[in-house]
Amino acid sequence: TEQHGKPAFKRPRENGQVESLRTPKEPRNKVTVVLGAQWGDEGKGKVVDLLAMDADLVCRCQGGNNAGHTVVVDSVEYDFHLLPSGVLNKKAVSFIGNGVVIHLPGLFEEAEKNLQKGKGLEGWEERLKISDRAHIVFNFHQAVDGIQEQQRQLQAGKNLGTTKKGIGPAYSSKAARNGLRVCDLVSDFTVFEEKFRVLAEHFLTMYPNLNVDIDNELQQLKEYAERLRPLVTDGVYFMHKALTGHSKKILVEGANAALLDIDFGTYPFVTSSNCTVGGVCTGLGVPPSYVGRVYGVVKAYTTRVGVGAFPTEQDNEVGNLLQSRGREFGVTTDRQRRCGWLDLILVRYAHMVNGFTAIALTKLDILDTLSEIKVGVAYSVDDEPLPSFPANMDVLTRVSVKYETLPGWCCSTEDVRCFEELPPQAQSYIRFIEDFLQVPVKWVGVGKSRESMIKLF
Repeated sequence: TEQHGKPAFKRPRENGQVESLRTPKEPRNKVTVVLGAQWGDEGKGKVVDLLAMDADLVCRCQGGNNAGHTVVVDSVEYDFHLLPSGVLNKKAVSFIGNGVVIHLPGLFEEAEKNLQKGKGLEGWEERLKISDRAHIVFNFHQAVDGIQEQQRQLQAGKNLGTTKKGIGPAYSSKAARNGLRVCDLVSDFTVFEEKFRVLAEHFLTMYPNLNVDIDNELQQLKEYAERLRPLVTDGVYFMHKALTGHSKKILVEGANAALLDIDFGTYPFVTSSNCTVGGVCTGLGVPPSYVGRVYGVVKAYTTRVGVGAFPTEQDNEVGNLLQSRGREFGVTTDRQRRCGWLDLILVRYAHMVNGFTAIALTKLDILDTLSEIKVGVAYSVDDEPLPSFPANMDVLTRVSVKYETLPGWCCSTEDVRCFEELPPQAQSYIRFIEDFLQVPVKWVGVGKSRESMIKLF
């Protein structure tokens, strides 16, 4: 056709190369993600451990050593806070991504402690990689964390219940753009030292009674820099190679949980990072199209550590029973966890944000002795039903919960190894959860070991 009397410009015929670029390509390797769907402590470590057995790469994308995962292998109990629990798989590489904040003494201490427990961690430094863009948690971040908690307690009588591991202050430094990263530590140490002194002074100005030994910490960091150097890699390039190279099973281990997410959690009683699925992309440098299956880990009841609203909490003998039978103490802080009935409004909200492919339901055996089991299915405030999970914590503290009461099974499920062997009432409990959430349950946990995770499909 002619335009304005001139012959239309004829485009040269595309060569095959350009044509093939324009055909959308399906990503070769997608990452499988395991995320907590409640307030943490759902038993993510066990699910990760199960999937890590045949993984090639296991990644952490956010949080720090405020996370706590317990994994039992060959009757040895390992505790992980910073290391991905996939580090127990001798054939896999473990990766700490840019979204993680790293306390170096904590990292090396954790490795030492686990080395003393059993053989699982032998050779860990050969199979760990750390992103050069990850921020560092310094000792003064931890000291500041403690001071801030004291101040909150004095001012409002309400602390946040942080783990005092310096996570919040380290993420604050990151957002204030005066934080220091792994790449700073392993390049020119004199430049690093200068920046470190400036950052330490900044905190001393804000908290004059802060106890900081700058020279001692610098000396310590200089030694860590040498141990760290062989582990450090360009995380973006590393992940890109893993995603686009030959076939690999890649697993991402979420820390904390949906209701502790800085954006979607029960703010301000939350952690300082995104522990929902978006944190996988930003914390590792993974494009969204490379996110594959997303597994939500849901405990068969609800627990919460520290302060904050908890609608289905049972401050009674039911709560005590769940607490003692479930041995509900934090791995990181050893604090007693508050316990209550399963809250499906909360889990459904976590599913809205994360889009779970399937669910791992853990600690079902803890309910074995109950004759009836309640499940929270709706919220209302002042007799008005709430259409969604409220953002405002003052509202959440005031909600009344509508429960569905289901029959218990009153027998042990600990030795059950397939779904059909579960008591009919336990099967109904699982089906009820699936129907409410419209998400299938893929695993059911009935004990502490790897073998006690029953696979449904």
